[in-house]
Amino acid sequence: MNEQIEVPTVRVFIALAPPDDAKEELAQELRQYYDTYPGMRWNRIEDWHITLAFLGEVPTATVPRLHAPLARLAGARRPVELALRGAGCFDERVLWSGIDGDLEGLHLLATEVRAVAKECGVAFEDRPLRPHLTLARSRRDDPSSAVKAAAGLAAFTGTPWRAERLHLVGSNFGRGPGPIRYRDIDAWSFNGGGSDTPSGRTRA
Repeated sequence: MNEQIEVPTVRVFIALAPPDDAKEELAQELRQYYDTYPGMRWNRIEDWHITLAFLGEVPTATVPRLHAPLARLAGARRPVELALRGAGCFDERVLWSGIDGDLEGLHLLATEVRAVAKECGVAFEDRPLRPHLTLARSRRDDPSSAVKAAAGLAAFTGTPWRAERLHLVGSNFGRGPGPIRYRDIDAWSFNGGGSDTPSGRTRA
């Protein structure tokens, strides 16, 4: 575990994660595509997330500044009602599942999360939010698999679910040709306006 801590920087983002039953519902739909497109690099189901703010490479010493304000933010917010729906591609290589539900609430949460990061002195590229769940990446010599998989998944509509926690995630491992690996740095429950107490704070 020490090698995860003793690094000068960590690649960080703030995200939501679907509950296990919602992920399994989509995973069942994807099983046929795992076999049909084995050359694609499929993300692990435990790494599926909806990014609210990608902060990029952050000094490790800066990360603790985010904890208390993100905990307060989560403690004051109700869970967001969402669903996984449809699919698409970025640059014809990155396959994603779309997000449906309370998109207005999702955008508002992302705005608040990004404001917290800026107030903590984290400089990052504030790109417009495009809610999605990244599923896989095709290889550079494979221009069609992701597009075909997206077309097959276009009609998928998942069961609605509640995003119950706000996650601070690090991806300082898996850099290079292998698959990216993520780990929760910390996570906080949405308490719907409840007090910011230790009972509202959870670790993954």
